[in-house]
Amino acid sequence: VSLARFDEARRVAIFGGTHGNEMSGVTLVNLWVKNGSEIQRKMVDTKPFITNPRAVEKCTRYVDTDLNRAFTPENLSALGEGDLPYEVQRAQEINRIFGPKGSPEAYDVIFDLHNTTSNMGCTLILESSKDYFNLQMMNYIKVTDIRLKSLLKASIQLVECCFTSVNIVLCDWFIAGLEVGPQPQGVLRSNIFEAMRVILKHALDFIELFNEGVEFPTCTVEVFRVLERIDYPRDANGNIIAMVHPNLQDGDWEPLNPGDPMFLTFDGKTLHYQGSGTIYPTFINEAAYYEKQQAFVTTRRETLVASAIRKA
Repeated sequence: VSLARFDEARRVAIFGGTHGNEMSGVTLVNLWVKNGSEIQRKMVDTKPFITNPRAVEKCTRYVDTDLNRAFTPENLSALGEGDLPYEVQRAQEINRIFGPKGSPEAYDVIFDLHNTTSNMGCTLILESSKDYFNLQMMNYIKVTDIRLKSLLKASIQLVECCFTSVNIVLCDWFIAGLEVGPQPQGVLRSNIFEAMRVILKHALDFIELFNEGVEFPTCTVEVFRVLERIDYPRDANGNIIAMVHPNLQDGDWEPLNPGDPMFLTFDGKTLHYQGSGTIYPTFINEAAYYEKQQAFVTTRRETLVASAIRKA
């Protein structure tokens, strides 16, 4: 694998409150808005930013529509600002501040901080297996801080998928969606808060080292590639008729083999996984995904080779 070169990352944004009831990111960003010394690095301008202040004020996921799904070209070009859903207006404003993509003003790196009610530990969501910068950054964090394994059930996992639309338009460089859990909505847990804080510290250290010209050698990284979203069993009227099985509950990143229990119906019947091979479920029983008709996401475990990277 050859050496990949990237421009310096001079402008970094940290988003909290994209979902207003995910309290780790909300609290950290509010803390850093008051005193940002902890997140400043040499030759890096780091801006903490509350993305959905109305949802944060109400301690709800969103006001009109999910901000994390609002950054589409159609929404960003929509006219009639006062008549648009609040989160669409907000997406347009965020795009003006941190984008637009391809412009000289666009930020280089954006961290989007999220919590999950699922037992996922620390998870970085990527969109491409060729995102060598973020792969190298996560490898650096895992190697640098073994405390993360004691802070949470899982060490850092990497998911390649497309849960978010933010980076379609915002960032010329890289956006890292960070999910840390388990944490109930509207609740702040100290271990989850600390894990997110530690990850951001090391991520910013990595960016500083990269800007100083440090070359990060080729490495291998274990990732989980999203396959499909699995809904709850439902009756003819669309009502849920089963729960996540106790054997599967809290088993994020654990193998689910053909024949393993998957759901438990309300009358006590076990429904088994009927697939042809082993999968690795995650976002199991996520509270926010009931409205999206999603019980969990299936993934396949893979090992990627991340190219060596260095500043151009």
